[in-house]
Amino acid sequence: MSEITEQVDERGLGASSEYVRELIRKDADHSYLRSLLLKGVDSTPAAPVDASYFRTLRERVQKRSRG
Repeated sequence: MSEITEQVDERGLGASSEYVRELIRKDADHSYLRSLLLKGVDSTPAAPVDASYFRTLRERVQKRSRG
């Protein structure tokens, strides 16, 4: 049994083409995440995220949910 056939069976897929499409989607996701990481590396540094940041964020969310 080939590795592809094993993967198709293990994942409950109907055909090897579904497995190939899954691999293509995962590769696209990987490429997208990589591009986001590279954008982050190239961006200017932000302020540190600390307890104050999250407190302010919670307050903003609470104000929006009340309004």
